[in-house]
Amino acid sequence: MIDALFGSKTRVKLLHLFLNNPGKSFYVREITRLIDEQINSVRRELSNMLGVGIITSDSSDNKLYYSVNQRYEYYVPFKAIFSDGHIDTTVIAQTSTTSWADDVKLLPGLRLAILAGVLVKGSGSPVDLLLVGDMPAQKVQTVVREIERAEARELNYSVLTYDEFYYRWSVRDKFITEIVSSKHSVIFDSDNVLKARKGE
Repeated sequence: MIDALFGSKTRVKLLHLFLNNPGKSFYVREITRLIDEQINSVRRELSNMLGVGIITSDSSDNKLYYSVNQRYEYYVPFKAIFSDGHIDTTVIAQTSTTSWADDVKLLPGLRLAILAGVLVKGSGSPVDLLLVGDMPAQKVQTVVREIERAEARELNYSVLTYDEFYYRWSVRDKFITEIVSSKHSVIFDSDNVLKARKGE
């Protein structure tokens, strides 16, 4: 039934393979063996999926490797459909808006936290989470892993000291301005540094 919905048995097998192996890359002949489909059919579907953006490709050792694009707009709902883990999207939504945001705010030494990228709908930022302050690295990693579990994807995050952030913010550094000029959400700003700058 799901084959009819998605138009191709090969495509369904490919989605199942990629969405159950985020972060892993496969080359064409390896894929044909893993899903037991003809190479021409696999190549055609890979081309379609690249065009849509749900997978990406990269060359290494004279081979073209394919992997799921975790920044794809519909990655989470597709993963909920095809994952062997059968993700409960209701739980994801509840977790996303409650517990992990509070855990971010409770990081010791945190002075500024900005959500962007895949964490903010409509954001074009390549960075999903920017944390500013003097925080224990282990606690930051724990919170980031919690968010990744809740969002069912890997995050691109960055941690800066307050002095480094403030300097880069004051000189309109490209890295910082790219985050704040895109759609974003400030969930913690103990010094009101962003508000102060906007009010200049």
